[in-house]
Amino acid sequence: MSKGLLIVLSGPSGVGKGTVCNALRGKMDNLVYSVSATTRNPRVGEEDGVNYFFKSRDQFTDMIEHDQLLEYAEYVGNYYGTPRDFVEQTLLSGKDIILEIEVQGALKVKEKFPEGIFIFLLPPSLDELEGRIRGRGTESQATIEHRLSVAVDEIGLMEHYDYAVVNDQIDQACKRIESIVIAEHCKVRSSGI
Repeated sequence: MSKGLLIVLSGPSGVGKGTVCNALRGKMDNLVYSVSATTRNPRVGEEDGVNYFFKSRDQFTDMIEHDQLLEYAEYVGNYYGTPRDFVEQTLLSGKDIILEIEVQGALKVKEKFPEGIFIFLLPPSLDELEGRIRGRGTESQATIEHRLSVAVDEIGLMEHYDYAVVNDQIDQACKRIESIVIAEHCKVRSSGI
C-alpha cells in the first residue's frame, strides 16, 4: 500500500477554500479532511475527533512543547492547530489528507512537512474577490479594504506553493485539484514505489 499525500489548500479570505474543500470531499473517496485541535469548548452537536480534537490549554501547550503540531495559532483567546500524529497516521493508512488553512499557517506546515502538495487557490480577479467578500454582507468597508490588502500580500507569497488554481467555477477548480492529486500519485519519487 502506498502512502497518502498531504494536500494543503490555502489562499486569501473569500476565495472559497471551504466551499472547494467540501466539494472535493464529495468527489474524492480517498480524501480525509484534516481535523484541527482547539482549546475552545465544543459547540452543541460537535464531536471530539470529528469536528475538532478538543484539548485543555495545558494539553495544547504540551503538544506545542513536544512538536506535536504542524502549525498552530491563537485566535480570540483560543488555540487552533494541526496535530502531526493525525496527519501522519492518515497518510500511513494510504489515504490522502487535505488541510484547508490560511497562508501563514500553510507556510509553517511547509517548514515541517515540505513533501506536502501546496495548492494556492486564487480568485478570478481582485474585483471578483471583493464582490465575494461584499456578498457576505457581514463586513464593514474598512474590513473589506483590509481583507483585500491582505489578499494582495498573500498572493505575493504564491511562489512558495507547488500549484495555483483559479476558483472561477467550483466544479472546474475541483477538477484541476483532482488532476493535480492524480499526477502527484503518478510521480516517480526518489524513495521508490
